[in-house]
Amino acid sequence: MALFDYLDVLMFAGLCLAILLGYPVTFTLLGIALFFALLGWLTGHFDAGLLGALSQRIFGIMTNPVLIAIPVFVFMGAVLEKSRIAEDLLEQMGRLFGSIRGGLAVSVVVVGALLAASTGIVGATVVAMGLIALPTMLANGYDKRLAAGTVCTAGTLGQIIPPSTLLIILSDVMSNAYQQAQFAEGKFTVETISVGQTFAAALVPGFVLVALYIAYIMAIAYLRPAMAPPLTRPPKLSGQDEARGGVLGVLMPPIVLIVAVLGSILGGIATPTEAAAVGAVGAVLLAALRLGDARTRKLVLIGGAALAVLAVLAGVAPVRLQRGDLDGGDYAIGAIGIVLTLVVALALIKAFRTTGKAGILKDAATGTMTVSAMIFGTIIGANVFSLVFRGLGGDARIEEILTLMPGGADGALIFVMILVFVLGFFLDFVEISVILLPIVAPALILMGHDPVWLSVLIAINLQTSFLTPPFGFSLFYLRGAAPPEITTGTIYAGVLPFIGLQALGVAAVWLLPPLATALPAWLF
Repeated sequence: MALFDYLDVLMFAGLCLAILLGYPVTFTLLGIALFFALLGWLTGHFDAGLLGALSQRIFGIMTNPVLIAIPVFVFMGAVLEKSRIAEDLLEQMGRLFGSIRGGLAVSVVVVGALLAASTGIVGATVVAMGLIALPTMLANGYDKRLAAGTVCTAGTLGQIIPPSTLLIILSDVMSNAYQQAQFAEGKFTVETISVGQTFAAALVPGFVLVALYIAYIMAIAYLRPAMAPPLTRPPKLSGQDEARGGVLGVLMPPIVLIVAVLGSILGGIATPTEAAAVGAVGAVLLAALRLGDARTRKLVLIGGAALAVLAVLAGVAPVRLQRGDLDGGDYAIGAIGIVLTLVVALALIKAFRTTGKAGILKDAATGTMTVSAMIFGTIIGANVFSLVFRGLGGDARIEEILTLMPGGADGALIFVMILVFVLGFFLDFVEISVILLPIVAPALILMGHDPVWLSVLIAINLQTSFLTPPFGFSLFYLRGAAPPEITTGTIYAGVLPFIGLQALGVAAVWLLPPLATALPAWLF
């Protein structure tokens, strides 16, 4: 009978074993949860009435205004990735920095940061740069390990630089954990953690990581010039006519899109879902701008300008035409708004036709559906798992374990960070975020850790898990896209220094909490 007192421990162990056997995570979570719920009910250790909350939990997930932004951001990133905007960015940044030692590697890091802030899709970014930048780096004499490590690491910036799917999920998880912690303290007027706060908190640490990568590359180029020589051959990347782009012409559209999406969230102008919708529309316009003829590009530019003016107008002088106290000026502003809306609609129709003919919309929609189904399926399965786990007393046991850790609150956090890092060898970031964090985060917050700061630490840790041999996902992405001369051992050796830089980034945020907390405190 004593064995049944540890059903929560057996449940977690059974989940780890089933996942390692290769079963789909969503079905594994549901199967393990229902099996142990039945076993707990039969042995008197679980109240089956708790399962009555499942329908409300699932409905809450599907209607969660934070999580609804995920498919829209995924669609935005998929459109930008399918339209091959990364090629233009790499080409122009290569021309800008390529003449200096290590310049091409610096270009890869900068483009990785730009793509992270516009697409947020790690796999697509690593594969794109592996196909485009890696051969160019090798052709110009770059050390294989440095080239592979740079491409692999730059591609993972999509995990920490907003708008990131990881940060959206972390925001929801930490908000729920923060509310649980407040309830446990007897506070019933609860505060929450918004997506905007999490985005703002991750922004500076993300740039710190970019600065660390660039500093390391420049140091290698200075100390060992043969490993990162100046560019001797112009990159043959996209074949884009320079008259259509140039550095500013290629850089400005993604930067404007990034500013529109992040600026509207951080400025409190739009919710994450609204900002994601703006990003999706902007991504379609950018794709049409790149793929269309001269007439299409002209109409898209006019539509984009009209959209920007309409957004400003709606914020500065909103008009509700159904009101009865409007004067002539209000009707004039309303008429201008209607005209601008029609212009935007025409540009969007043309953009959708252009991207549809190119096959981008179909591929992007299919990819969005696949990724979104995986994420939401995992979240639903994890909610069922956590409900049963808590019903078996698992949350109390976890809190007890963390409380007994040597070193107090810091010791408990070190234990959780190590656990997250180790699980990152085997599990995806979505699985870790929605399975483990809801269990441990409330206890850590009750110990006094700031939830926003905690989110950033865990986000950097999860980003590191993409690079850790032998199972880091980015390593597999690059292995599939790399030329034959780049072996698996070369990739492993190349990412090791960058893993050290990641650890340095975690230490910087740990020792200097204002890196993560100052910006959200100022903005919110």
